[in-house]
This record gives sequence, C-alpha cells and structure tokens, in this order.
Amino acid sequence: MLLLLSVCVFSLLLQGEAQDRASLWRGNDRNGRCQYTFTVPSPVEASCPQTGGPEVENLKARLNLLEVLVSQLTGGSQRPGVQPGSTANRAQSDLQEALNRVMGERNLLQGEKERLERELEGLQFRMEEMRRETERLRSRPCPQQTPMVQPSPPLQDRVPKRPGGGSSSMSHLITRPNRQGDSSSQRDPVWPQYGGSPGFQELKAAVTEVPAPQGSEDNAGCGELVSVGDPVTHRKADNIAGKYGVWMQDPEAISPYGPNMVWRIDAIGTEVRQMFGYDDMDQLSKGFPSKVLLLPEMLESTGATLYRGSLYYQRRHSRTLIRYDLASESIAARRELPHAGFHGQFPYSWGGYTDIDFAVDEKGLWVVYSTNKAKGAIVISKLDPHSLEVKRSWETNMRKSSVANSFMICGRLYTVASYAARETIINYVYDTETSQGKTAAIRFKNKYGYNSMIDYSLAQRKLFAWDNFHIISYDIRLGRQ
Repeated sequence: MLLLLSVCVFSLLLQGEAQDRASLWRGNDRNGRCQYTFTVPSPVEASCPQTGGPEVENLKARLNLLEVLVSQLTGGSQRPGVQPGSTANRAQSDLQEALNRVMGERNLLQGEKERLERELEGLQFRMEEMRRETERLRSRPCPQQTPMVQPSPPLQDRVPKRPGGGSSSMSHLITRPNRQGDSSSQRDPVWPQYGGSPGFQELKAAVTEVPAPQGSEDNAGCGELVSVGDPVTHRKADNIAGKYGVWMQDPEAISPYGPNMVWRIDAIGTEVRQMFGYDDMDQLSKGFPSKVLLLPEMLESTGATLYRGSLYYQRRHSRTLIRYDLASESIAARRELPHAGFHGQFPYSWGGYTDIDFAVDEKGLWVVYSTNKAKGAIVISKLDPHSLEVKRSWETNMRKSSVANSFMICGRLYTVASYAARETIINYVYDTETSQGKTAAIRFKNKYGYNSMIDYSLAQRKLFAWDNFHIISYDIRLGRQ
C-alpha cells in the first residue's frame, strides 16, 4: 500500500514538471478531421537541425512567386497605400479621355473631308465650263483678217471734255483726265479703251459692216415685235468682273443726270455694289465714267433697271425689291415680292441667280419671276414705281428655267430660247392686254456665245444686252398697230 502511494505521488510530480515544458494543440487537418498535437521541448537540443535544406528554400520561393501571381490576377498588385477602387476609376477616366480625343480628331477629319469634297465639286464645275468654252471656241471658224484701219489724228489727240465752272458737284469723281491730254488715269480699270487700239479698230471695222434692219420708222408705234437686227458692239471687258453685267439708260431721266447718261454695273463679285455712270454712249465706248455710285445694299445678278431717276434692283440673297434714288444716293423704298423665288430657285436657263428680273417699257415698270404656286412658270407683275407695290399679276404657261432671258415691249413679254447658241430665236410672246400667250420664231443672235442680260431700252427703243464680256445693242422693228 505504501509502495502504491509512492508511485502515485512520483507520477503526479512528473506530470507537474512536464506541464511547464509541454503543450497540447487541437485542430482540424486538411480533410476536416479533428487532430490532437502534443509538443514537448527537447531538454538537450537548443535548435532542431535543418532537414531538407535547399528543397525547403525552393519551396518557399515557389510559394512566394505563386502568391505574387495570385495577387496580380486578383487585382491586388497595387502600390502600398493605394486603394483598388481609385486605380480603377483613374484607368476609366484615362480611357474616356482617350476616347474623347479620338472622337474629336474624327470629327475634324470628317469636316476636312467635306470641305475637300466641296472644293472638288467646284473644280469639276469650273473644268466643265472650261471644257464647254473650249468646244465652242474650236467649233467657231477663225475670223478673216481685216486690214488695220489707221487711227486718224483727231481721234488720237482728242481729250475728254472736263466739266466747266471749276468746282462742281462732280468734284468727288475717282478719275479725271490730266491737263496734258493723257487720259490713262481716267480709264475704267475693267474696260480697255477703244480708240487707239488695233484690236478695237479691227473689231470696229467688222461691226460697221453689219447692216441695220430696215423699217425703223415703224418703231414710233407700239405694235408687236417683227424682227431683231444684228448685234452692235460698244465695249469689251478684259477682266473677269465684266463677264456678266447690266447696262441701262433712264427713259425719263431726272436732274442732276441728263437723258444721255448711260449706267453700267458689273455683276460678278462677292459684293456687287458699284454703279458706273457715263455722260453718253461715246464716253461709255472710251471708258471714261463721270460718276461712280456705291449702292447701300448688295445687288443680285443682272435684273436691274432704271426708271424716273431711280435704280430698281433685287437685294442679294432675298426676294426684297429696292428702289434707289440716284439724286439723293439713298434707298427710297423697299418691299418683298410675295412668294417670289430667289437665289437660284427659279432662274433663267443660264443660271446666275436670275430669279427676279425688272423691266421697263411704254406701259411702265414690270418684274418677271416665278413662285412655288406657279410651279416654275413665268409670272409677270406690274409694279407701282413709287412704292413697289404689286398692282396686277399674270401667270404664263412658259417655264422660266426653259428660256435664256426675257424682255418687255409695249406690255408684251418676249422670251429668248438660248443664251449660248449663235443662231437662236425669240420663241414666245405673252400679251398682258389680252392675257394670251403664243409661240414665236423671231431670229436672234448671240454673237459671243454667253448672253447673260437682254433688256428693252425705252430711251433708245433698242435691245440692250451683255454677251460674254461685251456690251452690245440690237435694233428692232415693230409692226404697226
């Protein structure tokens, strides 16, 4: 009994000593099973000897590499102190900025492409015009050489007359001849001077050989147009500004301008506003303007006219009609032409924005145009010269774009079939007195192949025209009433 007690006491002592150096761990293994681990420190060895050596180190290196790869794949490779959400937002912002920059460059390239396409269309149109012009020149026979006519001494020594009385209302003119007789400073910059030029003398000789129509005594009445004579050339432009234009004479001129005053407007340019005045036809032929007016509103195309001291014209890019008083050099009236087409909606066949065309004859002031309601057919309206109010209108059955030009004589509208054909006809006449139209076949010549303006001059009872840089006129013959 005593021995058994001694053994138990010895066992308890050993157990208490072992508790100071041993530990018991409990946990689940990889398979989820409960596992008890009893650890006792070695009483002799301070450290365990290394087992495995390089194999353990290699295993650690591989584990570190695996951790890095897993961190990168899961987005955990951010710098220390940087939140994953902020990095993602910054990346998205950078992508959006790059996308906006690419879209902006795309829009710029698209705009540049459209601009180049417009320029290409313009160049193609110009090339087509040049091609047609070349074909016309090739098809035209070469003119026979006419012997030069030597200028006479009086023509060479002639000096344009200066207005008398020293200072006058004409003192503000931009050009005047000098006292030595050199008139070069007064020559119109657009028009070459006829007079000493061999080219003019040859042209003059050719023109003077053209016979005028007979029977001009019939023009005293107001009958129907019977015939049109051959064109007579008065001027030729040597500048592109003079390819199209309008020239006119006031049949009821008012002071300070006399009945012989002739006016000219060149219709090519971005701002058509200059109006040149000449004392008479002789000064027009020589290129000596005595007056230059600057219109307050830009003019559209070649449809202007003069009547009772006022210039009537269409304001550019609009259906607005303007009456410009020559004496006061200011706008006296303006009014929109109801429903009229403008800026290329209903032009003549040659184009040129000839949608609205003024005319003056024995019956008064007219305007020729078209509307959407008329479906492009010619509309004639009688205007009040003072207020520009439409007094009455007539709608014809002739499409405006199918004719080259038109003019009014004695209340009748006449249309010209072609602006380019050398030999064409006046193909239609409409009488506002009877409100009836009919076909016609009156011979008409476009001598220079591009007739952009044809108007009846009540002052001279002739047709005025502007044919491809040339100012020309036609004698006419009217039948008896």
